[in-house]
Order: sequence, then structure tokens, then C-alpha cells
Amino acid sequence: MARVGLTPQRLTQAGAELADEVGFDHVTVSALARRFDVKVASLYSHLANSHDLKTRIALLALEELADRGSAALAGRAGKDALAALANVYRDYAREHPGRYDAARFRLDPTAAAAGAGVRHSQMTRAILRGYDLGEPDQTHAVRLLGSVFHGYVSLELAGGFSHSAPDSQESWAHILNALDSLLRNWPTATPTP
Repeated sequence: MARVGLTPQRLTQAGAELADEVGFDHVTVSALARRFDVKVASLYSHLANSHDLKTRIALLALEELADRGSAALAGRAGKDALAALANVYRDYAREHPGRYDAARFRLDPTAAAAGAGVRHSQMTRAILRGYDLGEPDQTHAVRLLGSVFHGYVSLELAGGFSHSAPDSQESWAHILNALDSLLRNWPTATPTP
């Protein structure tokens, strides 16, 4: 019988909080059971296994990020929109490091299709409309922005920039300026391999 008060949603939220505290890699059904002071078996009426829990946390994180991104982009265009979305990812990662890691968890195609991942791509493409990029350049630019945003944030969270000058915020501002310049002057020639 299911324990009163435990639901998949409540367990997912608690799992997300646990991820922020101990790291997404350390989130398991066993760790969650300890948090609620229940036997592991009592959670299996709500969760299939630890992979199911991690998938649910990933979907929650993607949804939270997409909601923040949509709000930040409202009424913005060009460089202002670019910086707004970039800062959403960076701020979310600082506030919720475990959830941020969860947002990059590899989802199976069914879960991915049901999640907010598509909204992330749509938001990035909305920014790029201000730069007048057609295909396939727009897809290349989506991949570039995702790589820079997530790469920088991951290195910063790992302390990669904490031992040298200038401050990482200064570098972040320069990088966003450089991305804006690149997008405004996107190369039109097809690169040779």
C-alpha cells in the first residue's frame, strides 16, 4: 500500500532538492527513502527505479528552465535576448547545481518528446530570428550557443575560473559580446573539412 502523502510529484520534487544538496549522480531511490524515513520498497509504488526518478528530475529541471527562459525572453530581441537566455542557464546552474546537471541527463526518445527540451530549442531559435540566420546556419548557431552556454557554466561550476584573473563575470560579458558579434557577422561560405 502506498504511504499517505507520497506521490510521484512529491518524490520528484524531493529528489530535485536532494540533487542540489548532494549532486545528481548521488540521487537514488534508496537515498530518497532515507529522506522520507521509509523503506525503499514503499517508494516502488510511485517510482519504477532510480533511472525513473532521475528521468522525472530531469524533466522537472527542463520545465523549470524553460519557464524561466520564456519569462526572460518576453519582449527582448537581439543581444538583449541572447544575454537574457544565457543568464537564465547560468543563474539556474548556480542556484540549483544538481537540477542543472539533471537537465542534461540523457532521456529516452519518448521522455524527451514529452519534456520541455523542445522549448529550449525553440527559445534559442527565437533569439536567432533577430540575427536573420537561415538553415542550416540556424542549426549550427543553436549548437554553438548551447555548447558555449553549457560549457562555460559547467567549467565555472567546477571551479575552472576561480584561480585566475579576470573575474569569470567579466569573461562571461566578453563572451556574450563576442557571440552577438559572431551572430551579426555569421560566415556565409561553406567551410571545408
